Amino acid sequence: MSALDSRHNILAVLESWCSLVADELGHAAPTRSVPDLARFLLRNVEWLTEQPPAADFADEIDGLRRELLRTIDPERGELRAPVWECVMTDCTGKISAPSQSVGTAGATKIRCSSGHAWEMHEWITLRPLVERRRKAVGT
Repeated sequence: MSALDSRHNILAVLESWCSLVADELGHAAPTRSVPDLARFLLRNVEWLTEQPPAADFADEIDGLRRELLRTIDPERGELRAPVWECVMTDCTGKISAPSQSVGTAGATKIRCSSGHAWEMHEWITLRPLVERRRKAVGT
């Protein structure tokens, strides 16, 4: 889930900065892919770094870098599992990242505090459900 969150954050931040650059310079915005967004920003980085929000841009890019590093190689003691509201209807439980519980065939599961569980191959389906729930409750 941390990798999916990082991917989402990367796209959102890059897309936001590309939108600013495209609007200000009158360029067409690139397609919504990390390589295209990054190339667009690199082509316009000189202009961007001369603008008042340049420090914010640098801070956000550095924040993404640190988030990615924590995702791929978390330091000891820095492991904090994300927690979400359960996506099951009428469930008040909380979903937490892998509890290192082993299910059949040795697959790690994500569990809800009320007992729901998802196998590794189902994790990718949780992200849209979590997002839908967040929007529904207005958070």
